[in-house]
Amino acid sequence: MRSYLFVPGDSQRKLEKSLSSGADCLLIDLEDSVSVSQKPVARQMARDFIAQLRQDDTRDTPGLVIRVNPLGSAMTDEDLAAVISARPDGVLLPKCEHGADVQNLSALIAVHEAEAGIAEGATDIHALVTETAKGTLNANTYGAVSDRLRTLSWGGEDLSADIGVESNRDEDGRYTNLFRHARTMTLLGAAAAGVEAVDTVYVDFRNSDGLEQECREAVRDGFSGKMAIHPAQVDIINRIFTPSDAAVERAKRIVSLFEEAGEDAGVLSLDGQMIDRPHLKQSLKILERARVAGIG
Repeated sequence: MRSYLFVPGDSQRKLEKSLSSGADCLLIDLEDSVSVSQKPVARQMARDFIAQLRQDDTRDTPGLVIRVNPLGSAMTDEDLAAVISARPDGVLLPKCEHGADVQNLSALIAVHEAEAGIAEGATDIHALVTETAKGTLNANTYGAVSDRLRTLSWGGEDLSADIGVESNRDEDGRYTNLFRHARTMTLLGAAAAGVEAVDTVYVDFRNSDGLEQECREAVRDGFSGKMAIHPAQVDIINRIFTPSDAAVERAKRIVSLFEEAGEDAGVLSLDGQMIDRPHLKQSLKILERARVAGIG
């Protein structure tokens, strides 16, 4: 998936509007955008929203993922109890600090899947892993923790609050070294775990040029998608995270070259350049991104 749009779980208007945003995935939020007093309302509203979409077989819906409250909040299980029976595609765990947190969440989800008559493992897990200093230091702990795990992503705003910095960006608008480190740790952690890395939100939602630049840097560095906080950001994210026709065509040629050469193929040549197994792996990722985007 390319675009992940956060939507407050307690706003029926925003939930309905999000369906026309073009986002590949909706992150229905029960955490930061919902006050404590509104949590019960948001749970019920999110549940009803997903259940209604599940009943409409004629509608092409985006991915539906619930951001629950952190494991340390004592609210996670209440969130799961309310929404799992509606069959969301996944659960986003904020402030995840270790691979063990994913294992604990998976066990909680399994209980609610069983109670709802849903096959165990049907609900994916997405983890925000660098929203705290502890989580950033443990970003390498997600290998083989759960078959449910699909993505790792990072968050500069919560990490700022946890550390107590004045700003997470420099005078040129770029992340400072501390936050670039958290970003890098997310990329490495995701690669080591064999899951996708998703870039964090760009909070200045009126700055389309800044968003576009950050998206291009994210694609360059290996992120597969980006989170959004406003529907206006979705088109830019989708456009930049969709592989170009030239990239898709080159990837197809590389894959065909290796198929023709057979399993024992080592270094090959394409357009005067040396091509080896890492190029094949990268090409397969490009073609998968193209497939998800509906092209190629």
